[in-house]
Amino acid sequence: MKYSKVLGILMLTVLLVAGCAPKAAPFGCKDAIGCVTYAPGEPIRIASALVISGPNIDLGTDSQYGVEIAIDFRGEVLGHKVELQAEDDGCSSEGGQTAGQKIVSDPTIIAIVGTSCSGAGVPMSKVVSEAGYVMVSPSNTSPVLTDPDIAWNPGYLRTAHNDKVQGKAMADFAYDELGARSAAAIHDGDPYTEGLAKVFADSFEARGGEIVIFTAINVGDTDMRPVLTAVSAAGPPDFLYYPIFTAECGFITKQAKEVSGLENTILSAADGCISATAAEAVGKAGEGMYFSGPDTGFLGGTYKKFLNAYVVKTGSEPISVFHAHAFDAANLILDCVEKVAAQEDDGTIHVGRQDMRDCLYATKDYEGITGLLTCNQYGDCADPKIVVKQLTNGIYVKIWP
Repeated sequence: MKYSKVLGILMLTVLLVAGCAPKAAPFGCKDAIGCVTYAPGEPIRIASALVISGPNIDLGTDSQYGVEIAIDFRGEVLGHKVELQAEDDGCSSEGGQTAGQKIVSDPTIIAIVGTSCSGAGVPMSKVVSEAGYVMVSPSNTSPVLTDPDIAWNPGYLRTAHNDKVQGKAMADFAYDELGARSAAAIHDGDPYTEGLAKVFADSFEARGGEIVIFTAINVGDTDMRPVLTAVSAAGPPDFLYYPIFTAECGFITKQAKEVSGLENTILSAADGCISATAAEAVGKAGEGMYFSGPDTGFLGGTYKKFLNAYVVKTGSEPISVFHAHAFDAANLILDCVEKVAAQEDDGTIHVGRQDMRDCLYATKDYEGITGLLTCNQYGDCADPKIVVKQLTNGIYVKIWP
């Protein structure tokens, strides 16, 4: 053995005996868009951006509970507690922009569950993407958000279905199950409402049906009689689809009963109008109308455990339809933190932002409570199951398929 090698061994032995072993080299972040570091005792921080105020509060609060329950179930991740910063997306473009800017101003946040509304998701996804963060939406369903030629941004994903699926399903239901041969569609200019109404209209025409009018109202409108009169004059149609949000959905439903010619037109809406608050908004006028949306009849032990936790936390059954999608979104994020984090001996962890993106987009056959999730390169991850419910005595009852 060479003298230099023997000397090196002797020196190392002396250091070990003296309790002075060489320290590991300090961590160097090699992630393309940076790392988030959590020291021992510091919580891993994620944010939510959901609609938790205003007329659509049930939609976002329901998802918020899903995120909180996922965190409760998880306990700790790599020895660190998980802390949630909740922001309000306002179900609007302005709200999404503001929430996104606030979140990305905090470098300790690793990921976001949000937004509730597609109109908020479009601007927020741009803010989040440019800052190098990642977001997973539980309820954005507008096709544009995962379309690279329109509004998709790197770092954006969703566990909610794409309305290309929902719009076609509602067209099939109207044409095949109800025998409708003419229809009208109303939206409010939001990416969600306009996108879903357009897919429905195109799909209905592809089946051989006639769209007599494709028109819009404004968010905040309360007098829907002018647009409903135009719908009647154009048809009147067998079927009227207005996939809009709670307040405007309520006004259209009630006022349609007052417009001559629409007495026999079948009324229908979508998941933006499925909640306890929405059922109250449409009132007795909504009795018997139809609503498309995600199937919430999930099976399995985890979902039963989730439902029990939801009731304990809130004192009620789920108040809207995307709680399970939010639970899955939070778990996808936390699973990726576990997979990509670099750990030091003292418990410090370093989480790469690009590593998080790569991990989430690589999701394949993930057993969520909403189904078997696989993400494509543009962030569509859902195992989409669309149902139609009918409002019966104030309760949304699944009738199809």
